[in-house]
Amino acid sequence: MRQTTLFRNFVLAGALSIGLLVTAPWYLGAAVRELPADIERLYNGGLYRQAAESLNAAIQRDPQESSLHYWLGRCFYELRDYNRAISSLERAVILEPGRSDYHDWLGKSYGRKAEETNRFSAFSAISLAHKTHREFEAAVRLDENNLEAQRDLIRYLMNAPGIVGGSEGAAQQRIRALVAVNSIEGALAQAEFFASRKKFDAAGQEYRKILEMKPDRIGVYFEIAEYYRDHNDGAGMSEAVEAGAPLAPADHRLDYYRGISLILGDREPAEADRELHRYLNNVPDNANVPSHSTAHEWLGKLYERERQLDRAAQEYQAALVLDPHNKQASEALKALQKR
Repeated sequence: MRQTTLFRNFVLAGALSIGLLVTAPWYLGAAVRELPADIERLYNGGLYRQAAESLNAAIQRDPQESSLHYWLGRCFYELRDYNRAISSLERAVILEPGRSDYHDWLGKSYGRKAEETNRFSAFSAISLAHKTHREFEAAVRLDENNLEAQRDLIRYLMNAPGIVGGSEGAAQQRIRALVAVNSIEGALAQAEFFASRKKFDAAGQEYRKILEMKPDRIGVYFEIAEYYRDHNDGAGMSEAVEAGAPLAPADHRLDYYRGISLILGDREPAEADRELHRYLNNVPDNANVPSHSTAHEWLGKLYERERQLDRAAQEYQAALVLDPHNKQASEALKALQKR
């Protein structure tokens, strides 16, 4: 059914928009300041189950504190328990309906649930998709400067079927509105729109213009690097990464992107291996950063190229344990097993 891939496209939380606002360390989100310090350490360390337990205890003491429910929802989101993520985030929205970030993450959670549900019930998936759209709209309405919500809404409009509110015209209208708020973010959205319509020359030109503007947020460079990654352009990817690196030279996301650019360029396999393992060892898996599943997938590609087929299979399997929907890892593993 056509909706399956579309749902997956418009609800991916991490791939491009999340983290684009980062100028501080990658783990500092817009509302981290509301977390008790001990729980913040657990969350930032990727210990989401322990953080959820501590948040539940805190909620028992203060059940009307909306931020506790919000962060509990974020923990469940990272644990891929979207039912409980939705329940917690809905409670946060009820307690404090004027928070743009609450609506945005509730929308993401509805979208992920829609992706799961679509395999069993198209009707339920459509209902969840409408809720996704509604929450993204609310997030932008409440705060047009919430650039993450702006991009989430634009992606939804670009990729969702018309039956659940997808619209190319509406997407373009939102992109123009975003340009007025933040010209670089608007240009990124326009480039992504071109790419989604397979207008790759136009997309490439747009990304080149953005690089020439010398943005001051490292996440912009990472988004451009991902475009080149997805088009197997190691040189373009490396150029984008190194242009942004001086903004945050200690950011361990650099290890991820550098490792992949080396693999794409068929250069320095040992260094690519070290870069990706350094990323996996230093950055907890989180919706705000490139997924560990994709890091394992690229290690699999590296080992396969180096004819270390058992290690390649192990990496593809590790990728699928972390994300059973990783289509590239699944197809690579199947092809490897046929050899």
